[in-house]
Amino acid sequence: MSSPVAASDLARAAYCPRQLYYARNDDTRGPPPGVEEIRALAFEYPSLLGTDESALATYPIAVSPKTYRENLRRLRERDDWDELTAPAGRDVLLTGKDCRGVAHKLVGDPAVPSLVSPGEPPERGVWEPQRVRAVALAKALSWEHETSVSRALVEYPAVGVVRTVRLTTGNKAAYRRALRVARDLDFVPPRLRRSSKCDECAYREACGVKTRSLRSLLGF
Repeated sequence: MSSPVAASDLARAAYCPRQLYYARNDDTRGPPPGVEEIRALAFEYPSLLGTDESALATYPIAVSPKTYRENLRRLRERDDWDELTAPAGRDVLLTGKDCRGVAHKLVGDPAVPSLVSPGEPPERGVWEPQRVRAVALAKALSWEHETSVSRALVEYPAVGVVRTVRLTTGNKAAYRRALRVARDLDFVPPRLRRSSKCDECAYREACGVKTRSLRSLLGF
């Protein structure tokens, strides 16, 4: 039986298999600076909601203080607001049959896992790597508790938004694809071609991918 794959590796596999290859060979890999400060916001929603806009501006938020407070007001209308702000568990390591990872929160009873992202959400839904990671956490929780878990949460505390990821056929298929990639990755995968994903990748120089500036695209 194969060892469980890290949920963070599945997210990288969904984003770019080549990035996962380099990350696995990077002894110093870890979260970028500032991540923990942003994630801490997910445990302060009620106090942040009562913080005035001038004070909010000193926090690591990604939108204006006014927009942030409006987002938190909408968040307070969720049925699971009380569970989000007083989770049943925090930073819980979950180990399932195929994957393992840390749920930053366990929310509600029966519990669902919540992944706290330091980034910003797309206009609708959740980015695919985070959907894959959220599904992995839900499956690991289901395995551990021997119960059905049909959804997970992804929180974006830098903007005060929480999204639900349901274990739909499509989301489970994306998870299985990432799991196959992560398990079979014993070679250097091909580079992505003309992908915006390369622009912010920490392994861009090691990969050797060439990104083109606006000047070069215009022929200057």
